[in-house]
Order: sequence, then C-alpha cells, then structure tokens
Amino acid sequence: MNKTLISIVGPTGIGKTSLSIKLATAFQTEIISADSRQFFREIPIGTAAPTPEEQNTVTHHFIHNKSITEPYTVGDFEREAISCIDSIQKPIVIMVGGSGLYVQAVVHGLDYFPDVDEHIRTQLNSDLKLKGLSALQNELKKHDPKAYEIMAIENPHRVIRALEIYRGTGEKYSSFLGKEKNKRKFKTIQIGLTAERSVVYERINRRVDMMMEQGLLDEVKSVAEHRNLNALNTVGYKELFQYLDGNCTLEFAVEEIKKNSRRFAKRQFTWFKKQDHTKWFDFSTPVEEIQAYINTVL
Repeated sequence: MNKTLISIVGPTGIGKTSLSIKLATAFQTEIISADSRQFFREIPIGTAAPTPEEQNTVTHHFIHNKSITEPYTVGDFEREAISCIDSIQKPIVIMVGGSGLYVQAVVHGLDYFPDVDEHIRTQLNSDLKLKGLSALQNELKKHDPKAYEIMAIENPHRVIRALEIYRGTGEKYSSFLGKEKNKRKFKTIQIGLTAERSVVYERINRRVDMMMEQGLLDEVKSVAEHRNLNALNTVGYKELFQYLDGNCTLEFAVEEIKKNSRRFAKRQFTWFKKQDHTKWFDFSTPVEEIQAYINTVL
C-alpha cells in the first residue's frame, strides 16, 4: 500500500469542507466528495456544495458531475471513486462527506445482499403509498432494530431495501453487514469532527437560514417538476415542496428543515461513532494539530 486515503467524516454543518481544503492544501493533493447529494449539479444550495472559489482552490471530484435525472447508486460511486483514487498521482488523497454508506463503500466495500423476488419490492412500494413511511419504519424496527438504528430511516428507499431483504429471505438486513469484502490497495486514516450537541444544532440552524438567504426556495422551485426523483427525496427539498403545495407556511417549512437536519446529524453521529477506527477531534481543533496526528500515523 503506497497510497493513503484521509477520510473526513462527521455530522452536517460541522466544518468538514473547510478542513478538507486545508488538509488538501497542506498535503498538495485532491479531494473526493462522498456526499450523496453534492453529485447533482441542479441543487448546489440545499446540499451545501463547495463554492466555485473553494473548488478553484483545490481540485475536487464528484461535485456536480451528475444530473438529478441520472440514476446513480452507491455501487456506481464505489467503482468510480476507487478508480479516481487510483488515477490521482499523489501519495495522499482526501475524501470528505457525511454520507456514511458512501464512505463505507469506498473504505471497506459494499456488503453483499442476496437477490429477492422483485414482487416484494413492488408490494413494499404499494405499502408505502397506502400506509405511509411510518408503518414501514415500525416494521423495520420490530424485525431488525439494529438496521433501524443505523440507517437513514427518513429515506423510504433505504427502508424498503432493508425490508425486502427481510421479507424475501427471513434474515435481517443487518446480518449481512460487515462481511469480508475486497481488499483495498490503499490504507485509510479516518478523521471525525465533533462538537457538543448544542453547538452542532446551532450551526445547523444558522446554515439553514443562510441557505434560505442564498435562494434555496428558488432552487427548490426550479426542480419541482422532478420532485419524485430519489435525488430530491432529502431534507431541504421535501419540506419546501410541502410549502409549495400549500400544506404549510414558509416559516413552518424552514423550521422543519432545521428539525430534520438535526435528526439527520444525530443519525450521522450514531453511524460514525460505531466505527472504532475513527480518530475524533473537536471541530475547533487547529488544522496543524490534525495534520500532526496524520503525520504520526503516516
């Protein structure tokens, strides 16, 4: 292994982008984004993508490289990210993102899941329409509490995927996690950023207000015709679609974005805290201290 991947993780709004640029500058290397929504070029505000100025400072990969209308899976990302790491002619590569499954796919590889009858997914999608997401969430919590705890349960596609494995095999989705996977040709140093919960929540609230000032509502309007796409089934868009439909006030929608972002951050903490190979730093730690730690591991 003659290459090292520095993976920067943590909850939304904690400062991962800023740290990644500082470290990439210090190590004179490039950045791979592992944020599952920053791939899409139509939604830069709501996904807090790096600004053009930030992207000009350091070479970024997987930022605005896809359209929301293009199907793109975590498996696609795994293959392309591994290829990208191999192609970067640097001994160190930085990867940054809070999408746990996408980070895991690159660092460890995806878990194997057996094929199940496609009619099971059809039935689950029907149940989603007739009974709502909460009914499926409760079913998952009953039969596979571990999966319920670690996955993004607000994402119906993830919940359906877990339930189709359970219904189709009788085995828990979580039982297929963590099996031996393909070896990587690089070693990984995973850096986590953390802070007191109140600090994280305050940063999230400020970020949402800033997004609104930057024109998030107009961005949501511009993609409203594609609202049923998976790429838009995410915090910041779902809530404002409800406002555009006349189901709530704008003020209420914004507060829902903040609330759901805080819930998402909590799930991110749960996911990454379970990974004992992560070295955690307070978000205010000077970059020089983090760089010094990396150098000792290198």
